[in-house]
Amino acid sequence: MLKKRIILVIQFLFFLGLGLFLVWWMARGIDDKGWAQIKVSLKQANYWLFVPVFAMLLLSHYVRALRWKILMEPLGYKPGTFNVFNAVMIGYLANLAFPRLGEVLKCTLLARYEKVAPDKLVGTIVAERAIDLVCLITAFVITILLQIDTVGSYALDMLQSIFKGKGEGFSWLRLGMVLGIAASFILVSYWILSRFAHIRIIERIKNVIKGIWHGLNSVRFIKQRRLFLVHTVLIWTLYFLSSRVGFYAMEEVSHLGTREAFSILSFGSIGMIATQGGIGAYQFIVQEILMLYGLSQITGFTFGWILWIAQTLVILLGGLICFILLPVLNRKRNESNQAHSTENT
Repeated sequence: MLKKRIILVIQFLFFLGLGLFLVWWMARGIDDKGWAQIKVSLKQANYWLFVPVFAMLLLSHYVRALRWKILMEPLGYKPGTFNVFNAVMIGYLANLAFPRLGEVLKCTLLARYEKVAPDKLVGTIVAERAIDLVCLITAFVITILLQIDTVGSYALDMLQSIFKGKGEGFSWLRLGMVLGIAASFILVSYWILSRFAHIRIIERIKNVIKGIWHGLNSVRFIKQRRLFLVHTVLIWTLYFLSSRVGFYAMEEVSHLGTREAFSILSFGSIGMIATQGGIGAYQFIVQEILMLYGLSQITGFTFGWILWIAQTLVILLGGLICFILLPVLNRKRNESNQAHSTENT
């Protein structure tokens, strides 16, 4: 248990440190004149637009809860929407502190208040992330097709920086090494699970894997496939619209439109994953993207922070409120049900 906590702390410090480093990296080149421009832009920003942006982001989280419920149906679970939404929001809140902790926490929270098995729910989370990955790839494709000259070269540079060899070309050797390591890991893991299946801890790991597979397999048996697709499209549409409406918050970016919003949606999503709550990485990517469209570093820096603050406030406020309400309202519901059953007897 202590070892697990130490790993979590190290993980927390690493991603937080990376984010703060990126914040420093962006801020180090801004002179006094630049900081003065940032202050003016922040003062002149239309913060009333936070209201529709907040509403769209909250609605996207609510729709995500509805979509999660659809994934649970093939498992025989029909939890209350209120509890599912609260678990989703608290999960996002936990992810601000420890990356990926929220995915596990929302499963265990829902299991506490509803009759569900957390290990099977983990499978539905994996399925959700796989679907979101497909959506993100789709957003990238749309972004590049809409503006192949502007963003296409930027995406290609990012890919090449990951798999670049000693020269300037693409390194097939490095790609082969990555794929080889991944394949070796899978084969070794399979051998260990098969060879030492009689050991209790291995047996528990196998049971967890079976639960995850059971959850993933549930996607094949979704009854409301059209509604699931509608929810998925709506979630990502709301993400897109929150960025699109956000342009009106600053006069310097108010002329930007659909193409630019797709760029921030696709590339910005990577930033939100890369560091603790997206701090540093999200602002850096938004800054770089806006500079591709001829905007200044100062404008990109300022607008990146405005968007990040809006998204983070939704998680902080919404998550904290749900964290408080979840046990209170469930306790009242249980007391009401007990009183009702007593009256019937």
